Amino acid sequence: MADENITQKKEEPKKKFKRPNKNYAVKKRLPLRPVEGDNVIFITKKTNFKAQLDKCCDLLTKGEKEIILHGLGAAIQRCCNLALQLEILFSGTYQIEVNTGTVDLVDDLEPLSDDLDFGSQVRHSSSIHIRVFRTAMLGANQ
Repeated sequence: MADENITQKKEEPKKKFKRPNKNYAVKKRLPLRPVEGDNVIFITKKTNFKAQLDKCCDLLTKGEKEIILHGLGAAIQRCCNLALQLEILFSGTYQIEVNTGTVDLVDDLEPLSDDLDFGSQVRHSSSIHIRVFRTAMLGANQ
């Protein structure tokens, strides 16, 4: 009886993300940026990790009380790693606050032939927002 349930589950096709027809070219739009500022950093997989770490360290050593790191999709792991490295480098004077969520991304569908219309599709991507903020001054008496 249990074997029958297993075979039934294997036969059911999984629901996959609906791909556009081969008659369309997909152009991905840039995601909306939540906020702008000098202390807001968007983490990507393409940028060198050491460069991103140096930029964060420069901001924190120049007196910024907090920085906000944003990561989408595959960059979430890198964003978390960067925040943890900052917490270690500044030896407990900074703490992190993490928020996760989902972001809607819009893709434009451009027809490859003249008889088709333009279209768009919405897909979802995981996101993370990490706030790195100062809790104590380095070298201050506690």
